[in-house]
Amino acid sequence: MNLEKLQLPDFLLADLFKFDVVETKSLPDNTVSLSQPLPVKWFLGENKKNIVILIKDDQSVYLRDEWLGFLTAILGACHLNLGDVAIVNYVKNKFLYAELSEKLAPKYFLSFDVTAQEIELPFIVPNYQVQQYDHCHFLLAPSLETMLADTGPAKLEKSKLWLSLKKIFNV
Repeated sequence: MNLEKLQLPDFLLADLFKFDVVETKSLPDNTVSLSQPLPVKWFLGENKKNIVILIKDDQSVYLRDEWLGFLTAILGACHLNLGDVAIVNYVKNKFLYAELSEKLAPKYFLSFDVTAQEIELPFIVPNYQVQQYDHCHFLLAPSLETMLADTGPAKLEKSKLWLSLKKIFNV
């Protein structure tokens, strides 16, 4: 197949290039220059259902692959997917709740290993207790890493998480 003659429909091109990727200038020798840096996406997902998931991972930009696999499975059980959420790595983006609320308008806020005090919430609740505040449902939990093993304590943490998620998302 000759890719030089390949033509994509307009709607597909518009979907592929939703944002300006680069602004170009023609230089005397016909080279191309970037005039502005590319925007950096600071969260993973599309936040279509305004669900913010805050994690702490000092080893990855967003989160480790095994954590992502676990979260994807949890979301699937709640009839959600990565497009519905915004996963924010608190280690890389230390936003307070007020900033996250302004930027992402969460209706649901799941926090793994990030305390209410760290993001300056005006309340303290035990892990897995669902709390409503500012038109948002909050659920705080320990690190995802504590739930990944195939041990009794890890299974207990997963079951506590699942019971709370069932309440929040009515599954």
